[in-house]
Amino acid sequence: MARLTHLLLTYFLHMILNLSHSPSLCCPQDQKEALLQFKSLLVADLFRNNSVDTSLGDLESWNSSSDCCQWKMVTCHTGSSSHQVTGLNLYYLIPLPPLNTAVTSDVLTPLFRIKSLMLLDISSNSIQGEIPGFGFANLTHLVHLDMRQNSFNSSIPPQLFRLKYLQDLDLSSNSLEGMLSGHLGNLRNLKLLNLDENFLHGNIPTEIGNLTELQTLSLRQNKLSGGIPSSLLNLRKMEVLDLRNNSLSMEIPADIGNLLNMSSFALSKNNLTGGIPSSIRKMSKLETLRLDNNLLSGEIPAWLFDLEEVKNLHLGGNRLIWNNNATIVPKCVLSELSLRSCGLSGHIPVWLTNQTGLNFLDLSENELQGPFPQWLAELDAGTIILSDNKLTGSLPPRLFQSRSLSVLAPSRNNFSGELPENIGETSAVMVLMLSGNNFSGFPVFDPEALLAYIDFSSNRFSGEVPSTFGKNTLMLSLSQNEFSGHLPQNLSNLSQLEHLDLHDDNITGEFPAFLSQMSSLQILNLGNNSLEGSISNDLSNLSSLRILDLSDNKLTGNVPSSLGNLRGMVDTPDLLSSLSDMFSFSIEFQDLFVNWKRSKQGLSSRNLDVYSLLDLSKNQLSGEIPASLGGLKALKSLNMSFNSISGEIPLSFGNLESLETLDLSHNNLSGEIPQTFAKLLQLSTLDLSNNKLRGPIPEGPQMNTLIDPSSYANNSGLCGMQIQVACQEVSAPPVSENGEPESKETSLFSWEFAGIGFPVGFFSAVGVAYGIGYFDNTTRRRLHRPPIRRI
Repeated sequence: MARLTHLLLTYFLHMILNLSHSPSLCCPQDQKEALLQFKSLLVADLFRNNSVDTSLGDLESWNSSSDCCQWKMVTCHTGSSSHQVTGLNLYYLIPLPPLNTAVTSDVLTPLFRIKSLMLLDISSNSIQGEIPGFGFANLTHLVHLDMRQNSFNSSIPPQLFRLKYLQDLDLSSNSLEGMLSGHLGNLRNLKLLNLDENFLHGNIPTEIGNLTELQTLSLRQNKLSGGIPSSLLNLRKMEVLDLRNNSLSMEIPADIGNLLNMSSFALSKNNLTGGIPSSIRKMSKLETLRLDNNLLSGEIPAWLFDLEEVKNLHLGGNRLIWNNNATIVPKCVLSELSLRSCGLSGHIPVWLTNQTGLNFLDLSENELQGPFPQWLAELDAGTIILSDNKLTGSLPPRLFQSRSLSVLAPSRNNFSGELPENIGETSAVMVLMLSGNNFSGFPVFDPEALLAYIDFSSNRFSGEVPSTFGKNTLMLSLSQNEFSGHLPQNLSNLSQLEHLDLHDDNITGEFPAFLSQMSSLQILNLGNNSLEGSISNDLSNLSSLRILDLSDNKLTGNVPSSLGNLRGMVDTPDLLSSLSDMFSFSIEFQDLFVNWKRSKQGLSSRNLDVYSLLDLSKNQLSGEIPASLGGLKALKSLNMSFNSISGEIPLSFGNLESLETLDLSHNNLSGEIPQTFAKLLQLSTLDLSNNKLRGPIPEGPQMNTLIDPSSYANNSGLCGMQIQVACQEVSAPPVSENGEPESKETSLFSWEFAGIGFPVGFFSAVGVAYGIGYFDNTTRRRLHRPPIRRI
């Protein structure tokens, strides 16, 4: 109802604003000049930053020879003697700005001279800098202000809270830092305040309770902490309250139910404790209640299902317990229900059979048993998530006749048997997650199917690797099954595929050269198979590839130097488009299992965007390590262990500034460990054992913490403080965190030589060194050492 009211208000406002495009009256000259100056400043900013395209679409209609009330994006209202500019819809003027484009908030300065403005929309323009508070103070008639999806920073200026007619304020998707000001109390006529996704810090101020006319409040996706202020209970006209995705703590105010007009109450993804306040049962108009992913505890009250208007109920991901399975008779007609991790046991609740309008159901992470009920398949829900239970039997074929079902996730249960024959004919399913069961038989999918995310890992599928998938496939996981034979070349037809995981199968044959044609790949995992031959030089064509696991195969030949050109491992990767962006919930695929910090670990699919890995371990690779790999600056894990690689470790490895794990063990590497390792400030796991390395182990802020002797075991002659073996020669001085040599007080000269006193050992070593010309060589080596880059 609140959204409908808001839309109607906006509609009538636009009708009023558009009443007069009369040719008999023109807009004031000073307003026209202000608009032309805004255009000029905007174009100048784009030109200054070498923007490729400075054409501004509808803004091109703005010129000095015409009436500004006739311009596109400009709305005027007739006054007693002239038009006045009352509305500017300047959203999305720069649809795809180049990365180096910086449109500053100074471009807005001319607009602040148009004091008749009632509506100003400058959203989605990548405007940077502070919000010009003193400028907005001039716009005293503003009713609607939309500044979302820009790059405004700093705090919210108090002048915004003096705009007494403001009804709609949207500052979402910026980078605002300051907490809300006490001046919010001046907005007594405000009807909608939207500050979501601005990264606000601090507590919600108690002055928020002064906004007694407030109907909609959204502070979603910020960093607000502390409790929900009790002053919110003064907002008796509140209809929509959205505080999701913050760090709010303490209990929900006990009397929150006194907000009798509330239709949508959303507190998801915070740290709220305590139980569900009993006063909520007084909210007779409540349609949406989102309390999921907090720390709430206690029993889920049955009276929640007596609220007749409730349609969306999300309680999952708390410490809440469900004890009403047998007795509940809901009075509401639900559209969405989440009871994830709420202690449900027995069969899937039968009372759901009457919820014929159910579109979203999440009963995952419970103790449910029994089969997938036929009545649930016949509900024609859009999303069914049953993962991490103890369900058995097979999947009803009726599921795949539905034209509504878009997400099906019965992963990690005890389902078995062959998949229904009609599964490949599904016309609506986009996400199909069947991992961790005992399914067999494999369907043929329609090439035109919408299916984009397929996770069939950890089942009992066998035979050749199938290639009959739809052209829309983005993610394909067939790992930990019994597939065998060669990898089919038809996989290269999946032109949009980003994630291909076939680890722990029995794939044979030469390394597939066609993989280098799959330019959209970001993740490729073929670990623990039986692939042979050499790694294709053309893999460097995969410019988006950031996770490559070819470990535990039978690959031979050299490590291609072209791997150093994998751009996805050079630059910090952009965030992937996650399922939570496509759908209104958070869902997770089977973890991606890789070698990580000396063990096989599953990386959560929710966090794969932060990883960049290269694993070539347990093969038969030979030759030297290409120096080009040192250019992979975004790489977090590099594993080349258990091969036959020889030569020295490249000096360029000191440039792997993001590296957390490095394993070069069980090879034939020789020479010294490069002193450039002192620059690896993120390195936390290192294994260089079982090689032929010698000389001093580099010292540095992080290297000095890597003191596990097994990391350096079975080499020719390593020494250093990390293994408590003194070096018998003068080594290059250790490098401090800022890249400069440390003082001699912290160098290896501070060690006592083994078996003799420090003075005798020191002067004897110095005398021998001078006799053999060591210091000349050391000085020469130090002069020719590559410069150390500061991090």
